Amino acid sequence: MTVFLIIGVTALIVSMLSLGGVPTDRQSHRERSSYQSETSEHRNFRTKLALYTGLIAVFSLAIAGFTYLLR
Repeated sequence: MTVFLIIGVTALIVSMLSLGGVPTDRQSHRERSSYQSETSEHRNFRTKLALYTGLIAVFSLAIAGFTYLLR
């Protein structure tokens, strides 16, 4: 259970960071200015990374929750 919880939380953090879900003041300004200079391949890579790690996080946290309930 603990392993799935750690994997889920780590994947969730990676997903949030790759999408820019937790911006700071400095980062949000940089993100707005770098969006125009960023290639579409790089944006697609970041989006796919966030999607896959988000799915891993959901499934890992669901498994951890089910094992906690069944314990």
